[in-house]
Amino acid sequence: MSCDTRNAPLRPGHTSAGPSSRRACRIMLAIVLAGELMAVLDASVVDTALPSIQADTGASAAGLQWIHAAYGLALALGLITGGRLGDLYGRKRTFLLGAGAFTAASLLCSLAAGPAALIAARAVQGAGAAVMVPQVLATVHVAFDGSDRAKAFGLYGTVMSVGSVAGPVLGGVLIQADLLGLSWRSLFLINVPLGIATVLLGHRYLTESHNRQALRLDPLGMVLSALGLLLIAYPLSAGGSHHWPWWTFTAMAAGTAILVGLVFQQRNKTCKDGSSLVVLSLFSGRPFSGGLTAQLVLGLLSGLFFMCWTLFMQQGLGLSPLRAAIGFLLLTLAEIGGAWLAMTAVARHQRRVPQVGALLAALALTVFHLLITTYGTGLSMTAMALPVLALGLGLGMIGAPLTDLTLGRVGEAHAGSASGLFNTATHLGIALGVVLTGVVFFSHDQTAAARGADVADAFTATLPYVIGGLLTMWALMFFLPRPASRRTRRP
Repeated sequence: MSCDTRNAPLRPGHTSAGPSSRRACRIMLAIVLAGELMAVLDASVVDTALPSIQADTGASAAGLQWIHAAYGLALALGLITGGRLGDLYGRKRTFLLGAGAFTAASLLCSLAAGPAALIAARAVQGAGAAVMVPQVLATVHVAFDGSDRAKAFGLYGTVMSVGSVAGPVLGGVLIQADLLGLSWRSLFLINVPLGIATVLLGHRYLTESHNRQALRLDPLGMVLSALGLLLIAYPLSAGGSHHWPWWTFTAMAAGTAILVGLVFQQRNKTCKDGSSLVVLSLFSGRPFSGGLTAQLVLGLLSGLFFMCWTLFMQQGLGLSPLRAAIGFLLLTLAEIGGAWLAMTAVARHQRRVPQVGALLAALALTVFHLLITTYGTGLSMTAMALPVLALGLGLGMIGAPLTDLTLGRVGEAHAGSASGLFNTATHLGIALGVVLTGVVFFSHDQTAAARGADVADAFTATLPYVIGGLLTMWALMFFLPRPASRRTRRP
């Protein structure tokens, strides 16, 4: 059903109700994207607030790590199940449930008296986001068609890009402002009015949809998927601080084995009653498999590059956090421009758009590498601006259409499951990227108080890995839909 079509007939397995005017559809899109933005921001907004949290609550170094990791782990573990819950019980209902839990947990975070309470509230907050986030893409998928869907997916990619970059900046601004003397607590309190507005407007404007063919929950699949991902995600989050002891590799191997067992369990469940947690038939489609792998690589590159770039600007070039934020602002503006460019071109050029974006980003980083090699720690923000703008333009051309090209051909009945898998690929990729930071960056920068030249050398050693990842994405995108031939486009 196209969102701007009035009284359109319902499709098999799809129910919908509520306003269908173009204005109502814009409001609906704004509501789900607001939920997505809150979830993305809270993944990184605490980064710049950790010193304030430690001073106020007396949290240990391990406690600070868990304040950061509890949200991300709960989010990554619950995304697949959250997507399936939307298929079964209705995406509107599930979105509102997740948004309500996220909002209540945000309030608990702001009221936490100690690190243990804050860690627990952050875990609940991540679980609420895991229920809410898959419904965003699923709702867009079933509510929009054709070019409207491509534009909506493009806006989703833009929100993801802006949110991931704006989190640390927003955290720094709120800490600096110290609104009403709340310090770090304002980071979580700001979610409360936004969350309440999202729930109230969502109840009024969101349309309901679900998969009537999904018979029941798959408890064993839920346990196996969560346990397998936990055994992989936890060592990735905590292994570096423990210098990678033997148990981290044992846990990751066990998690991988459990996920392999999950595949066989899901096959048996599908044959038995068709109510599996993961719809394995999704992977038979080349666009979905290729796009999902490309999204995993994109998340990996994001986790690797942005952390290393932040350290390079502040420790290598000696920029203040505010001046470093200008670099992120330039990148964000260019990403928005790339996303809008991609949204206007993807309908005609299909996979060529993100492929051009990947090559442009790789070229920008090659120039960046040459500049750092030439100027070292004397590199100015002005000289850095052009490759940063080109990088942002390229990343925007990747992120915006990749969602549409990966999920566009998925049937409405399985939109929630596909959305959960797509988001899981993103967050697991980011975790892998953080791990690679320790391998390819800190292996060159061994000390916390390294000289600027050491940090610059470490950053230049990181860039070839990012460039290689972009070229890998370019190759994976050949699995995405190809442009229609001229003969096919003729009436």
